[in-house]
Amino acid sequence: MSGNADLVLPDLTGYDAVLFDLDGVLTPTAAVHMHAWRAMFTQLFADWGITPEYSDADYFASLDGKKRYDGVAALLRQRDVEVPWGNPDDGPEAETVCGIGNRKNVIFAQILRDEGVEPYPGSVRLLDLLRDVGVPVAVVSSSKNAVEVLTAAKLLDRFPIIVDGVVAENENLPSKPAPDVFLVAAERLGVSPARVAAVEDAISGVASAAAGNFALVVGVDRGTGADALRAAGAHIVVDDLDELVP
Repeated sequence: MSGNADLVLPDLTGYDAVLFDLDGVLTPTAAVHMHAWRAMFTQLFADWGITPEYSDADYFASLDGKKRYDGVAALLRQRDVEVPWGNPDDGPEAETVCGIGNRKNVIFAQILRDEGVEPYPGSVRLLDLLRDVGVPVAVVSSSKNAVEVLTAAKLLDRFPIIVDGVVAENENLPSKPAPDVFLVAAERLGVSPARVAAVEDAISGVASAAAGNFALVVGVDRGTGADALRAAGAHIVVDDLDELVP
């Protein structure tokens, strides 16, 4: 556990609902996203002569937990590179923020098709527990691929409410760390944030849930670091959701 030896871990069955991020919380697709971003930006930076070269630190600083196009813009801005925003239907060859984001998504979709995805067993056990006691759940993800990932992981039927990157774009909801996506999910479940737990693995996602004043913010440390998750607003940090299953 991430420094919880002397703490009594919370019972999530006591909350009115539990909201889950997807990548890195329910499925190990965060690694697939990292792989796709790395492949795309490494080639882009080489083609454009951008330095320093892309590293995984860029993923955590500029991309993790954010909507795809916002992440592209943030990382390019960090390298003092400005390109037109473009449109969401830009082709992957377009030299726009949207085109670059769509280029990454082509790579991500190919990896997902080639390799598939299995949910974390501990996350499935927690979902089973919440289903058995009737606690509503929702997915809150910045990804536009949430439905595809949930389908590949055989989890789609678990979540009647999904607030993902598609919903955020269609409804003009700002990216995490703004709280809007979590608040919309709670509203659609008909529950108050003051009675809801949120589960996140990204710094921006933890900050989003904390900004929404959710009753409990659980950080899942898949490599971000427990201290960083707590600093962002996590009330408790675990290494795996199995720790929250009695």
